[in-house]
Amino acid sequence: MEMTGFKNISVAELEMLLQKGGVRLVDVRTDAEMAQGKIPQGEPLPLHLVPLRMGEMDKDVTTVFYCRSGGRSAQAAAFVAANGFADVYNLQGGIIAWANAGLPVSA
Repeated sequence: MEMTGFKNISVAELEMLLQKGGVRLVDVRTDAEMAQGKIPQGEPLPLHLVPLRMGEMDKDVTTVFYCRSGGRSAQAAAFVAANGFADVYNLQGGIIAWANAGLPVSA
């Protein structure tokens, strides 16, 4: 069912996108969760603030959302995609999958 307007991507796909550059990586977890570690390139934007701060984001920049395991980031991705964002992704498995793949997590 691909009516969501966004695509799920794997950790490996995200890693390649980040290496290429030009990607906005958005962490939609709570401040308390972010304090436990984050993907270094991620910028914090808790899920409840996405509707309020969406206007600050460039609709034409590739945007990848992530959370702990992929559920909340899928909600964020679906929301911005429904509001005209063209190139939107959700990290499958969230930061848990990222860390399990042995990729860097910063404080």
